Amino acid sequence: MGVSVSASTAIIVAGLFFAFTTFYPVAANGLDRVSDAQHGVNERALERQNTEFAVTNATFDTTTDALTVNATNEGAVGLVAGDATLVVGNEYVDVGGPNATTTVDGDGDTELWLGDETLTVRVAQGDTATTIGEGTRVVLVVESGVRDAATVTEVSA
Repeated sequence: MGVSVSASTAIIVAGLFFAFTTFYPVAANGLDRVSDAQHGVNERALERQNTEFAVTNATFDTTTDALTVNATNEGAVGLVAGDATLVVGNEYVDVGGPNATTTVDGDGDTELWLGDETLTVRVAQGDTATTIGEGTRVVLVVESGVRDAATVTEVSA
């Protein structure tokens, strides 16, 4: 073997070394991203599994033209009241927005909705385009995607 074969071998080995030093960080970062994504999916699934609540009643007061929805957190996960979504007769109502007021166990100062506490959402009739009345369907959805529904009953104060 001459010098040219040894030099060619050294160039190929150096090229493979540089290629590996470029490939390894890319592969390691890709593996980290995939494992982080799988970890996030597992955490969200566990949160959904531990989230449970029930809409106990939905009443429309014909005197004040206001809808009141009560829901009890029966799960192990604390929820944020302002992150919930209310759908009244197929119309979206932002629970954290100006059109609805929320209270947790009668306290309007807290947004944290813990286990065995009752969330009360009050929406005025004028704040929705949907005509609210007896039989209107109300769906409450929390941030993890868990939902429960009820049918509105009318009351007069």
